Amino acid sequence: MEAAAQTPSRPGARPQENLVATTRVTLDVNGQSHTLDVDNRTSLLDLLREHLRLTGTKKGCDHGQCGACTVHLDGRRVNACLTLAVMHQGARVVTIEGLGTPERLHPMQAAFVRHDGYQCGYCTPGQICSAVAVLDEIKAGLPSHVTPDLQARPLLSIDELRERMSGNLCRCGAYSNIIDAMAEVAGVPVPGAGDRRPA
Repeated sequence: MEAAAQTPSRPGARPQENLVATTRVTLDVNGQSHTLDVDNRTSLLDLLREHLRLTGTKKGCDHGQCGACTVHLDGRRVNACLTLAVMHQGARVVTIEGLGTPERLHPMQAAFVRHDGYQCGYCTPGQICSAVAVLDEIKAGLPSHVTPDLQARPLLSIDELRERMSGNLCRCGAYSNIIDAMAEVAGVPVPGAGDRRPA
């Protein structure tokens, strides 16, 4: 990373007023390398949306409370609004645009469509990115708050899925359909799920 500071541009301004510290950062985003000079205060979310125009990742609360901005960072899910872009030199980022395409959906995207796991759709990119990561976490044996035995591998259960998705909020209330979609991909039976599927 190269750090630089821009000189004051406003006539008569004191030097400290207009200094903007920037850093050159290179990221692998959805399989493509990008090198940008960014203000050190730029969040990963703003880099994705404002600099790379990857607007699938949504800005909801901008405080890490809703999960709409969830992306994969070096294989783990993060709230992109809570981390600075310059902290991730050389990192690999996958956004909703990198999971699948309209012609070839990721299995989780296809399951969300089948189970109507969205309504307005605003939170859906973060929900899907989080859902994919949840299944990876369970497969890797990472425990959650509802894992009964922290020394044992967590069970792939509806309770585990619900707990792990609790950081992703849906104001439309599509939670049961989201869990149905995840359960289908994971191969977990959901009691009464057939009653909730759209006609």
